[in-house]
Amino acid sequence: MVENVLWPAYFDAELSRSEGRRVPQDLAVEEPQVEDIAEAVGQVGYDATVERDVAYPREHFRERGRVVVHDATDTGKSDLIQAVGAYVNALQA
Repeated sequence: MVENVLWPAYFDAELSRSEGRRVPQDLAVEEPQVEDIAEAVGQVGYDATVERDVAYPREHFRERGRVVVHDATDTGKSDLIQAVGAYVNALQA
């Protein structure tokens, strides 16, 4: 079983690439929420589990949670992040 972990930091417009953002600035959003990320994962066509009480290792002081994507074997993590980023951006627009 392949699981990919998506952290809110990947989609955070306030972070630089070196601080953990993984989408282009035009797809990034302010204060991304794990609920929005999980909904976007569902729109892309995968099952997701939200884990709320965990912190991104680069932001160990800030528990924003994470989204675990299950069985995403037909796409790479980078492609998954870009697709989810587009949906998260549309949800917050």
